[in-house]
Amino acid sequence: MTSTSTLPGQAPPAAAASGTYTLTSRLARGGTFEDGEITTHLGAVRLGAITPGARAALHAFGEGDRDETAINALVVAHDGETGLLRWQMLRSRLEAAGLLEHAVTGPDGAPLARLVPVGRGATTLKPAPRGPVRLSRHALLSPAEGTLALRAPGSPLAVELGAGAAALLPLLTTWTEEVPAPLVRLLATAGALAPGGPGSDPQAEERGSVQWDPVDLAFHARTRVPASAPGYGGTYRHADRFGPEPVAAPAADGPRVTLPVPDLEAIAARDLTLTEAIEQRTSTRAHDPGSPLTLAQLAELLYRTVRIRGTFTGSDGQELADRPLPSGGAVHELEVYPLVTHCEGLEPGLYRYAPDRHELELVAAPGPATATLVKEARGGTMMEGDPQVVLLVAARFGRVMWKYETVAYPLILKHVGVLYQTVYLVATAMGLAVCGLGGGDTTAFAAATGRDPLLEGTVGELVLGSRPAEPTAEPSAESAAEPAAAGL
Repeated sequence: MTSTSTLPGQAPPAAAASGTYTLTSRLARGGTFEDGEITTHLGAVRLGAITPGARAALHAFGEGDRDETAINALVVAHDGETGLLRWQMLRSRLEAAGLLEHAVTGPDGAPLARLVPVGRGATTLKPAPRGPVRLSRHALLSPAEGTLALRAPGSPLAVELGAGAAALLPLLTTWTEEVPAPLVRLLATAGALAPGGPGSDPQAEERGSVQWDPVDLAFHARTRVPASAPGYGGTYRHADRFGPEPVAAPAADGPRVTLPVPDLEAIAARDLTLTEAIEQRTSTRAHDPGSPLTLAQLAELLYRTVRIRGTFTGSDGQELADRPLPSGGAVHELEVYPLVTHCEGLEPGLYRYAPDRHELELVAAPGPATATLVKEARGGTMMEGDPQVVLLVAARFGRVMWKYETVAYPLILKHVGVLYQTVYLVATAMGLAVCGLGGGDTTAFAAATGRDPLLEGTVGELVLGSRPAEPTAEPSAESAAEPAAAGL
């Protein structure tokens, strides 16, 4: 397949004299053809009986890029004109299965851009749209394989850009016709072009398109469209490089506080029913300074929500845990760091709860770094005074990412939601004040703890304290929307 295009008013890439651009194809990256079987990074496909011409064409595709004219000539040389139709039908099947990738070669013979499958989807080329085109505002660029890859959220395809194509990107930020038609075809096939045209009314854009931030949409689509990712679920893609992390973090060398173990039978006798706790649950943004939360109450809440009740080894060799709350794959990556400002029986400071030993480990004494975390929690809930305790919820990311691909981070966020509800219900049953936050600052957490934020970082926060004797009016809906991390 050969196509010609010239960039009006510009020199072609690589300062070539000609304006001819060629569309070529080859087996998907890393693909091989041998003994009637095509093998790519997505697996193997057996083709069965094929003609000598088709076999020669597939060997040629396995060696590198070929244009359609050369491939057709190769097929005809082996099978005659009658074999050409059978080859084209086979080629369509290969594209539908995502076994071929396509490239645009510039006038100098160097690849300008390449359409590659990065998930599981067809690479059948779409026609170039008529008239001006521009990039979708949701399309994102990222480094890949020594080049830049342009992707649309949810698409199983990416367009890898050479230097010449990358130089054309500024043109594509507005409606333009100054882009080679073969490159436009690659972009259209990858879903990276905006709908409509220069005369379309921006106000007429559908709500579903307008309301999504590009990064949010990319995250949502990648984790909820399995075909858009190379691997999905428990793939253990890094297991050959790293071993699994232990279910409980190693004990620290600093001071520890042994916590009292609550009597669960006595608690069960006096507790609210589940229905009562659910119906009474509310976010309380005030604490009773005259009767603060006690160490025994904090110990009971942690014991009832996040302690490790037992451990076991999974079939994959990973150490797993049983806790009062569920966790995907029983990995239980969440850690709780109580940031204490005013708790009877416990000195102020930042602690880590050791769920396997039911202890608190002092991580940091009060100081500027912990004060920043307290200030953020206070602002997020619009409390008049400092919260008595902030439960900083952190994730040891490797616990989940050792096993899961693509769904690892959204799985962590699901676990945070489960933890929030568990803490809310237990705190309600205990008569405590609790309020979950909608956002936080993992950078401030890293500064206070010294933890590597790529290994362990905060993914949630709740404020906890004694419930005031008299109900406190909740902020209005209008005022509650003001802080960036407003309480839930």
